[in-house]
Amino acid sequence: MSKPVLSLSHVQRYFGEGRARLDVFKDASMELFAGELVALVGPSGAGKSSLLHIAGLLEAPDAGEVYVAGRDMSAASERDRTATRRDEIGFVYQFHHLLPEFSALENVVMPLMIAGHSKAQAKARAGDLLERLGLSKRLEHRPAQLSGGEQQRVAIARALANSPKVLLADEPTGNLDPKTAAGVYSELLKLISEEGLSALVATHNLELAGQMDRIIEMENGHLISR
Repeated sequence: MSKPVLSLSHVQRYFGEGRARLDVFKDASMELFAGELVALVGPSGAGKSSLLHIAGLLEAPDAGEVYVAGRDMSAASERDRTATRRDEIGFVYQFHHLLPEFSALENVVMPLMIAGHSKAQAKARAGDLLERLGLSKRLEHRPAQLSGGEQQRVAIARALANSPKVLLADEPTGNLDPKTAAGVYSELLKLISEEGLSALVATHNLELAGQMDRIIEMENGHLISR
C-alpha cells in the first residue's frame, strides 16, 4: 500500500491549563492517500478549522505529529514548513480572500511567481485553470466585478496553481447559495480528479460529503472514519 500524502498522528489541541483546560481534540489521527477525496464533518465548534490549520502547517499542534509526503513536519524549521506549504499544500476557505486590487488572472498568477515560475509560465498556468473553471471571459475582472461563485472559482484556481499534492478546503461553498454551491462544488471535484490531487474538505453539507470517497467525523475530540 502506498504511503499517505498527509498523516496526523495523535494530534492534540487545547486551550488553558489544569482544570480550566478545554480540549478541542484529544487524540486525532488520520491518513489521506494519493488521489483520495475525504470529507471532514462535525458540528460547528468541533474544531474542523483548527484541524485543517494544523494539517496545513499554519499552526503547530500542542502534541502529536504531522507528516506531509512522508516527512515529519513537527520538528521542521519554519523555513521548511513555509516551503512545504507553498509547494505541497493548497488552501480554499469559505471566504475567497482575493486581493481586490488585482484581476482574477493576477490573483492566480501571484503564487506561481512567488514559487519562481516565469511570468509567461505563470500566466499560461493561471489562464488554463481559470478557463477550466469557466472563467475564460472574466480573466481581467477584479473581484468586485465577479459574482460570489466566480470569486470562489478564482480562489480554487489560486489554490491549485502550484500543483500541490494536498488540497485542504474549509467549507469551500459555505458562503454561497445552494444552486451556486452545487455548481462550484461539482467543478472543484472535477478539477481535483483531473489534477490527481488528494483533498480533505471540511463541510456541513452531508449530501456533498456523500459524494466523496470517505467521510471522517469529528466526535468528542477524536476522528472517526465512516
